[in-house]
Amino acid sequence: MEHQTGHPQRWRILGVLVFSLLAVVLDNTILNVALKTIADPTEGLGATQSQLEWAINSYTLVFAGLLFTFGVIGDRTGRKRMLFIGMVLFGLASLASAYAQDPTQLIVARAFMGVGGAAIMPATLAIISNVFPPQERGKAIGVWAGGVGIAVAIGPITGGLLIEHFWWGSVFLVNLPIVLVSMVLIALVVPESRDPKPSRLDPVGVLLSIIGLVAVTYGIIRGGELATVASAEVLVPTILGLVVLAVFVWYERRVDHPAFDVRYFSNARFSTAVGMIGIVFFAMMGAMFFLIFYLQIVLGFSPMESGALMIPFAAAQIIFAPLSQQVVRRFGSKVSATVSMVVVAAALGSYALMDQNTPVLVIEVVFFVQGAAMANIMPPATTTIMESLPREKAGVGSAMSNTVRQVAGALGVALLGSLLSATYRDEIAPSLTG
Repeated sequence: MEHQTGHPQRWRILGVLVFSLLAVVLDNTILNVALKTIADPTEGLGATQSQLEWAINSYTLVFAGLLFTFGVIGDRTGRKRMLFIGMVLFGLASLASAYAQDPTQLIVARAFMGVGGAAIMPATLAIISNVFPPQERGKAIGVWAGGVGIAVAIGPITGGLLIEHFWWGSVFLVNLPIVLVSMVLIALVVPESRDPKPSRLDPVGVLLSIIGLVAVTYGIIRGGELATVASAEVLVPTILGLVVLAVFVWYERRVDHPAFDVRYFSNARFSTAVGMIGIVFFAMMGAMFFLIFYLQIVLGFSPMESGALMIPFAAAQIIFAPLSQQVVRRFGSKVSATVSMVVVAAALGSYALMDQNTPVLVIEVVFFVQGAAMANIMPPATTTIMESLPREKAGVGSAMSNTVRQVAGALGVALLGSLLSATYRDEIAPSLTG
């Protein structure tokens, strides 16, 4: 009976889940503002550009690699328990990140945060699907996505505020109160649930995917450090990674309980939607990485100001994401997606024209337009992914779009960050010898 009406406290449960997701989402955007400070040898850890890229990517890659497995383990052992374990891990790893003594410690601590995040994310979506009846599920996932959007918006400003008043580690310490409050709320409000017919685990697939992705990312970042692609240090890990990923695809097609079911990609609607999400996140994460350096070093804004300058980007997403369904209804998904992608491309292209004299207003308008266009791509693409899969695979669909999103983001940071450091080195070399 409960399945038709949903859990009596379902909206309160949703509130707790969105709150507990805050820390996980906040963390990625907060760290961006802190990058310049962490790179500073006196105020921070003196991290190099590639170490900064790893501080972002060690979290993202572990997170993406374990999403599925932790989703399955949660379905099996209990989602509330999984959420709780994830929170504990995330809190402890945040503490370790805050007090890291050198860049390597920070990178390792961030990887453990990724483990915690991977336990939290799928559990929240699975619990939402469990406590809400089908007719309210779309609305609930909309609220959940809105909560994520707000967290993305307040991240940079919070980060900027903290860095101006405290030391860089405070951007991680801010997670602790959120984690502690969440754990109390989860214990009191969220019901335990399991999947009566859980799928089997696929440890080989998970290992192959993590090894492959880390090797490719390592190759890309190393290429940026050495400012060349022709070195063995760049080619060996990259080619090795691609080979491992090819083995991963082959293996996932053979096994009857794949972690990442590559067969879904034969569905054109599914693969187009996933591809769009991947491209958008690749561009967004990569652009965010270098825009922070542009705002703080070239234009000389403080961390707080550069955080505030990101508001139009987030505001546009909060305004337009809820309206994206109407846009699709009015113009059809093909037209709205194509136009949005062209607008995003134009916004990214315009960054090439910006220099130290670009008016702030122009930058703000570009941010807003880019945010609005992305808001018209993400929700319809996510809906398409859900609709192109059979209903009982909804969890798999959301995990796959999440994984692609995270991996594309990590590759965006690695590739665009490497391009940035290689170009910077080439441009500055003549003036150094001179």
